[in-house]
Amino acid sequence: MPRTSQRQPGDPGLGVLLGAVLAAVGAGIAVVALAALTGGRPSALGAAIGAGLVITVLALGSFVVHVVADAMPSASLLVALLTYGLQIAVLVAVFATLDRSGDLGTVVSRGWLAAGVIVGTGVWIAAQTWLSTKARIPLYDLADPAASEREEAGAR
Repeated sequence: MPRTSQRQPGDPGLGVLLGAVLAAVGAGIAVVALAALTGGRPSALGAAIGAGLVITVLALGSFVVHVVADAMPSASLLVALLTYGLQIAVLVAVFATLDRSGDLGTVVSRGWLAAGVIVGTGVWIAAQTWLSTKARIPLYDLADPAASEREEAGAR
């Protein structure tokens, strides 16, 4: 008979999400600091916008997929695909707005914007993958052994 723990852990999916956010925020801060040291205000602003945008978009998208997967697992793939498409659309819209405003390249550094997006995304993916493989997510929802013993005793 498998052993079960009486301790109910918190939601491991939210722990993975929070860990990925923290890792990406840390990497974003490092990129902004490096950009500020090497290129001044436009570089730091570009890195901050890139990292902040990608962290926000990925966190919101992952949270939505997590909530839907808990509530209605059969719809989680569809929501994940739709969320992915929406994330791409939001990123393209922000980049297009920056480009049309004329600020991209003058007020906001293109290279550091890209660096913020790339580093934020890379760290997010690495952290989420690593944390997901380390998360203790039960394969089966085993009933409380004491409750099943009481049910067996009552059936006799």
